[in-house]
Amino acid sequence: MSTRRCVRCLLQEFDEDTYIRTLKKHIERTPAGDRAAPETYEKRLETCKGCDRLARGTCLACGCYVELRAASRRGRCPYEKW
Repeated sequence: MSTRRCVRCLLQEFDEDTYIRTLKKHIERTPAGDRAAPETYEKRLETCKGCDRLARGTCLACGCYVELRAASRRGRCPYEKW
């Protein structure tokens, strides 16, 4: 069985529950020193939720998954909103 990730999948092909579990697992596995503080993470997500460039968890400005970028201590908004 291949462990390669599909780079050309459509969102309609994603199983939402699996996606959410995978996302949370990835954030949890990020070393604590590389993660943003929980308050910072939540504040960043609130900012992203109010942005017109957010679509189904993806930033249309840069293509990132906002929850992953917001979870990173070094993460930055491409429009400098945070």
